[in-house]
Amino acid sequence: MANHVSSLKRARQTVKRTSVNRANRSKLRSGLRAMREALASNDAKAARTQYNETVSMLDKGVQKGILHDNTASRYKSRLNARLKALATKTA
Repeated sequence: MANHVSSLKRARQTVKRTSVNRANRSKLRSGLRAMREALASNDAKAARTQYNETVSMLDKGVQKGILHDNTASRYKSRLNARLKALATKTA
């Protein structure tokens, strides 16, 4: 356990930041799961609205340091490709 005042403070900060990061990561993963479920339901309109929300979550994840920007770009690209395939299949 930490003994110095500064190391005690750092330990408190670490606990707080860990919980914030965990919550943000969980929210991001839930959004991705919801997007995949919307794609699986074959409802193009619902998938489009969920895609917009998911892209926003991915961008916020990059800003918060949860994801690398190229990782978020890859996710967005793959989700958009699946969305386009669904839209052309249903049209």
